[in-house]
Amino acid sequence: MIRSLAFTTQGRLHSRNVDVFLMPTVLNDTNLFLWVDLENPTPEETKMVLEDIFHFHPLAIEDCVMVSPSPKVEEYLPKEDDSFASHLFMVIHAVDYSRKGGVFDTNELNFFLGKNFLVTYHERPIRSVAAVEELAVKGTIHIAKAPDRVAHRILDSIVQNYKPALDELSLEIGELEQAALQSPGKQTLNRILQVKKEVMHLRQIVGPQREVLSRFAQGEFKLIRAHMVPYYRDVYDGLSHISDTAHAYADSLTGILQIYLNMSSNQTGEVVKLLTLITVITTPLMMVGTWYGMNFGDQMHEMKLPHAYLAALVGTCIATGLTYWYFKKRKWF
Repeated sequence: MIRSLAFTTQGRLHSRNVDVFLMPTVLNDTNLFLWVDLENPTPEETKMVLEDIFHFHPLAIEDCVMVSPSPKVEEYLPKEDDSFASHLFMVIHAVDYSRKGGVFDTNELNFFLGKNFLVTYHERPIRSVAAVEELAVKGTIHIAKAPDRVAHRILDSIVQNYKPALDELSLEIGELEQAALQSPGKQTLNRILQVKKEVMHLRQIVGPQREVLSRFAQGEFKLIRAHMVPYYRDVYDGLSHISDTAHAYADSLTGILQIYLNMSSNQTGEVVKLLTLITVITTPLMMVGTWYGMNFGDQMHEMKLPHAYLAALVGTCIATGLTYWYFKKRKWF
């Protein structure tokens, strides 16, 4: 699917769904800015836009159509006989967090940013792109004055979309801490490990993107105008905060896991202690029962006494009672 929007330098919508054969004309108009969004395009659409119209660098096109595991940014400057205009190519990952699946789902978003054009490429719908497109079309805040402004707005929206995920994780970690103290069972352990895995995934996503945005925040690229650099720096600061929060969550989960292991160890110790006490307390009973259970009845003269059974019973009860009293006095239970 190809969506295209042409804006004036004042940020007002000039035309929508520009015909493909008219795109070169729009690009040659210095008073217009063209934004082309490719969502799950066919190979023919990809070739037509990226190669035939914009003539992007072959390496950038290759990185765009292939899945990139890590975010990256490259600057392509034309040399002699090159047909493409100066542009930045960036790969970023938008996050979509659903409590139903309990995992982070990422969408790859590719940017081609030039002086008067922006091309976005993604396989699946991305909320940030749709939201910025709606704002740009309405034109109430004139965000579509230039490509670097639209790109900033999309990146800022992507970073903002991390916050609901962090809030969900914060609540989950609080519940896990209570569960580790009150009911340290197998289900609790599985939840701790699952959330810890999610947080590690979040850190793997945010870390490389932080490095990419730091290059924008430092004003490294000429296609990002100087007065826009502070805005990109603000996005970088927001992503840095998310990275620090994810690191703190990882530390908290490590602590919760340690609490769980301690509580489980204490429970096991209590069970072993109880079994040991039962064994020791019943030792007199087992000794008497074992002694008189031997098949030497004719040679055990005490068994012929008139009150032998009662004496053995009373002796066993007294010995068991004394053993219980001793452990109770020592506060072993």
